[in-house]
Amino acid sequence: MVVLAASVVSKSGKVLVSRQFVDMSRIRIEGLLAAFPKLVGTGKQHTYVETENVRYVYQPIEALYLLLVTNKQSNILEDLDTLRTLSKLVPEYSMSLDEEGICKTAFELIFAFDEVIALGHKENVTVAQVKQYCEMESHEEKLHKLVMQSKINETKDVMKRKASEIDKSKIEKNRGDKGGFMSLQSMGSGRIDSSFNDLSISSTGSGFGSGSNFGLSTEVDSFSTKSKGRAPSAATAPPKGLGMQLGKSQRTNQFLESLKAEGEVILEDVQPKAGQSRSAAPPPTDPVTLTVEEKLNVTLKRDGGVGNFDVQGTLSLQILNQEDAHIQVQIETGGNPSILFKTHPNMNKELFSNENILGLKDPNRPFPTGQTGDASGVGLLKWRMQSTDEAMVPLTINCWPSVSGSETYVSIEYEASAMFDLRNVVVSVPLPALREAPGVRQIDGEWRYDSRNSILEWSILLIDNSNRSGSMEFVVPAADSSIFFPISVRFSATNTFSDLKVVNILPLRGGTPPKFSQRTQLVTENYQVV
Repeated sequence: MVVLAASVVSKSGKVLVSRQFVDMSRIRIEGLLAAFPKLVGTGKQHTYVETENVRYVYQPIEALYLLLVTNKQSNILEDLDTLRTLSKLVPEYSMSLDEEGICKTAFELIFAFDEVIALGHKENVTVAQVKQYCEMESHEEKLHKLVMQSKINETKDVMKRKASEIDKSKIEKNRGDKGGFMSLQSMGSGRIDSSFNDLSISSTGSGFGSGSNFGLSTEVDSFSTKSKGRAPSAATAPPKGLGMQLGKSQRTNQFLESLKAEGEVILEDVQPKAGQSRSAAPPPTDPVTLTVEEKLNVTLKRDGGVGNFDVQGTLSLQILNQEDAHIQVQIETGGNPSILFKTHPNMNKELFSNENILGLKDPNRPFPTGQTGDASGVGLLKWRMQSTDEAMVPLTINCWPSVSGSETYVSIEYEASAMFDLRNVVVSVPLPALREAPGVRQIDGEWRYDSRNSILEWSILLIDNSNRSGSMEFVVPAADSSIFFPISVRFSATNTFSDLKVVNILPLRGGTPPKFSQRTQLVTENYQVV
């Protein structure tokens, strides 16, 4: 027996599910299925129809037909046995025996048909075996998962028990070391006194004894441990408006609290603020830090030319200590006439225009200090540059797709300007929907295929004088050239278009100028080839 195809067909002739088992053209199979409704007669008792070349063996299932298309040399008894097995499988996978129910479970039915019929011949399997094969259940896998879950639960129990023991020993130690007495100064003043930065808490004044059981000893000791782990430069004035709340302290992780009680310093103790980026620069260590950042927005045309070129830059100031806040910043720019500078409204515009010095209008007023607010500091100066000159573009991308037969060959090349050394360059090329990764024939750098978004990412770690140009070539199935656009590019650089530099820090109250550092970077915000 050779089964050519197994199908579920509605009585109106619509093919709902069809599985082909031999090497035949799709047009041939569709023609055989289209001829079946015309051959089925009403009132006949037998459930097969023979034509000149094939035999249709079918079984009515409510408003549907379960159909086998076989050759005429096949054994009719084996055909009926195969049909009987398939008829038991259809209700197992389809909740409702109508067109909607069959279409919803079409893939499950096709997989089940494959387990019953292989290369046109029936397999000796039962309905239960077919379901087991399709579900791919494994006793070893279930056992492995149970063992892993048991280990995880056991580890959690040990961790809780250990944390409880540490907490108990910590409380015992606090009672023994501090004599059972604690005091809090300035209760209700709306702020936490800076004496909490020390591990030892003063017992003078009218405080609470341990016998009052206000639940303060554990929480105060935990706060002291956190303060101990901070950098010395971050120990500025304590935040205002944070009063002590009795009996409402919440522990989010007992295990971490226990580690802190043993003297461990947890670096990620303070949660990042809502507006702070996860990829922000490391916290400053110098008393004064100035950050020069330029964001690049460029749109290049695929046939050449610049559609949009826009550079927006900012100069930000961050001061750690209050005693360094009465200063002025002297800068120098690259002298590019196409760059327009604008100072902050609180800055002295005449002083900047005449001497390139950034200072407040009121010289007696200090700059904001600390690491509160924006992670990059306080903005002092902004600038913008626009151009249509293609020579100003730091990186150009040329894409050449060409169709050859059933394949598309795509060649991409980059050319970098000598003005900048570019770091962490990533060129993202959209691709048509593919079943497997594209075939990369040649590449300068590395590549990665994002199958979920169907994007090919070409990455170059550094572009300098040794590799100002490079290329990549890959092959995909035949596709329209517009599929590969827009191409997105991202990179960073340590140089900027403005070439702005901080020359000096001028203290307004005399003394030695505070030590300062400058951070400079150029990043892409929206860089595309369309």
